[in-house]
Amino acid sequence: METARTQQLAQKNYWEELLKMRDEQRAHLKDALQVVRGDELPQEVNPQGLMRWYLHPAIKDTVLQTFIFFEQEIPPGSRTGRMRFQGGQVIIILEGSGYTMLDGVKHSWSKDDVLNLPIRGPGIVVQHFNTDPKNPAKFVAVEPNWFACTTVDRGSGFEQLEDAPEYQKAKRSR
Repeated sequence: METARTQQLAQKNYWEELLKMRDEQRAHLKDALQVVRGDELPQEVNPQGLMRWYLHPAIKDTVLQTFIFFEQEIPPGSRTGRMRFQGGQVIIILEGSGYTMLDGVKHSWSKDDVLNLPIRGPGIVVQHFNTDPKNPAKFVAVEPNWFACTTVDRGSGFEQLEDAPEYQKAKRSR
C-alpha cells in the first residue's frame, strides 16, 4: 500500500541529494573561517554566566561544525549556573582556582588543570565555583556537537537548574 509519505519520498533521488549536500559542504568550506579570533568575540551574559563562543551549532561561518567550544569566566568569588546535561565535556583551566560540583561531589582545580566531565546516561549535574575573592577564574570547554545527532536534549535532558549571579543581576537591570 502506497502512503502519502511513500509518494513524497519518491519525488527525490536521495543519492543525488547526498551529492548536492556534498557540493554545498565543499562550497561552505571554501570560504569558512580557519582561525576564530578571540578578540572578535563578544562576551555574553547568559544563565550559565559570562561566556564567549568560538564554535557553536548556530555559528555557521567556521570550518568545523562538529564541536562546541567556549570560554567561560567566573568573577571573583562567584559561580556559574548549575545545569544538567549529557556530559562528555573537557575543560582546561586557564586562570584562577576553584572547584566543580559534579553530581554532588566536589572536584578542586587550578590553572593548567584539565577537568573531564563524564558522559552518563541520565546526564550529570554540574556547577563551577571560583574560590578566589580577588581574581577571576577562566576556562575553555569543548564537547562534541551532539545537537545534530541527539537533539538539544542530548538524550538526558538539558535543563538550567540555577542561574549565575551575573545573569540574575543583568536580568534584574533590564
